[in-house]
Amino acid sequence: MKPAFSVVFLTTLSGAAQGLLIALVGVELLARIGLFAGPSQTFFITGAAVAVALGGLGLIASFFHLGHPERAWRAIAMWRTSWLSRECLCLPAFLGCAALYGVAHWLGATWSLGIGLIGVLAAAALFVCTAMIYACLRFLQEWATPLTLVNFVLLGCASGFTLASAGAAWLAPSLAAGLAACACTLTLAGCVARVASLQRNARLRPKSTVQSATGIKGPNVVQKSRGFTAGAFNLREFFHGQTVQAIRRIKWTFLIGAFGVPFVLMVAGIGSQSAALFCVAFVTQYLGLVAERWFFFAEARHPQNIYYARAS
Repeated sequence: MKPAFSVVFLTTLSGAAQGLLIALVGVELLARIGLFAGPSQTFFITGAAVAVALGGLGLIASFFHLGHPERAWRAIAMWRTSWLSRECLCLPAFLGCAALYGVAHWLGATWSLGIGLIGVLAAAALFVCTAMIYACLRFLQEWATPLTLVNFVLLGCASGFTLASAGAAWLAPSLAAGLAACACTLTLAGCVARVASLQRNARLRPKSTVQSATGIKGPNVVQKSRGFTAGAFNLREFFHGQTVQAIRRIKWTFLIGAFGVPFVLMVAGIGSQSAALFCVAFVTQYLGLVAERWFFFAEARHPQNIYYARAS
């Protein structure tokens, strides 16, 4: 399919914001338990502000995917049956929780952990809703797998924890190594899950055929023309237009950029306690995840392409 960059940025930016808030709340929870001394309020306030900013940018990006942005409010109307409508409700709820979490720390309120835990639940719900938009489409075999949800969660958390490591290196150096170790673990787990999905998808065979696409039951159906010579919506929206070689290069680019390079940089950052290395790791990982999400959409083979891709 043709990837929409508005959705690519929505899912990667909001995923990093969700992972960042989960990291912040995890730090506060462990500090409240007494496993280590809690960092300054500045660490939580800044982290919450960054999470809101990233999620807000993702929300803004989503509007560029709408043909009529002024009707965006209608997206929530089908929340009982539509995962997209549920996502439209969960994202503002998550942003509200993240903002309140930052305000609570700014005020020094004791209820900061409570609102943070609610924010984690909102982040989890948002992960589920976003992933299920694609995983519920049974006719797109590449997406219709539990690995879709697993990858959305792991990749979002990995980028969020990498960003938290960079923030900790500046504002709470004693936490940087621990957060970076979590980020490395999540990055490695994300790599394993993503490679598993790539291997699964490589083994898939289309369930549709030229016969089922055209409705002609003859055993020797050969389509010689699409039936038109000008451009059409189906050709613009369901074909990514890239060569097999380009797709292969993008696959290796995101495997190296989203997983390999950030992992090495974070390990080096743990040893040197370098904030710059953690920052570079996050930027590299985020760019790699943009390529990964583009590939995620391009990899899906829409059944309609069996009909429209055939030409003499």
